[in-house]
Amino acid sequence: MPADLPLTLWLTGLSGAGKTTLGRTLSLALNDSGRRCVMLDGDTLRRGLNRDLGFLPHERSENIRRAAEVARLMNDAGLIVIATLISPLRADRAHASSIIGAHRFLEIHVSTPLEVCEAADVKGLYRQARRGELALFTGVSAPYEAPEAPRLAINPMRMGLQPAVRELLALIGDTTP
Repeated sequence: MPADLPLTLWLTGLSGAGKTTLGRTLSLALNDSGRRCVMLDGDTLRRGLNRDLGFLPHERSENIRRAAEVARLMNDAGLIVIATLISPLRADRAHASSIIGAHRFLEIHVSTPLEVCEAADVKGLYRQARRGELALFTGVSAPYEAPEAPRLAINPMRMGLQPAVRELLALIGDTTP
């Protein structure tokens, strides 16, 4: 890929898979190499732009649609966007790709297995979901549809954070360590 093309790297995966950590580290590496980028994190979006949305299927779809619209605007401004959202349904990710433009949308599956995410459970969400305190929790009481043909499937928990970032940089045409 041309190194100057404004892209959206859409990192999808379960809660606790490492999307945000990977996105932040990638963002730092891109900024250090002089590449302009911005990160759209699902948790941050839900506290601000999407705070009026819950987790019913139509609300999840709207959450993804809004994030995709923002990513498109930022790509139009010349920025690389790193979107770190669970985005559990293939149809919603396909819709995001159509909004952003298939030529700029790179679907990255952060493929940390459910049992690893649940064992770490940094936020305590899996425990709450297993006790029935969180309805419609992705991977427990709501589905997660893994990408069928992602541009890259990556498990930063298994391979390490820096090697995962190097793979993402190589994917977008930047070999900065």
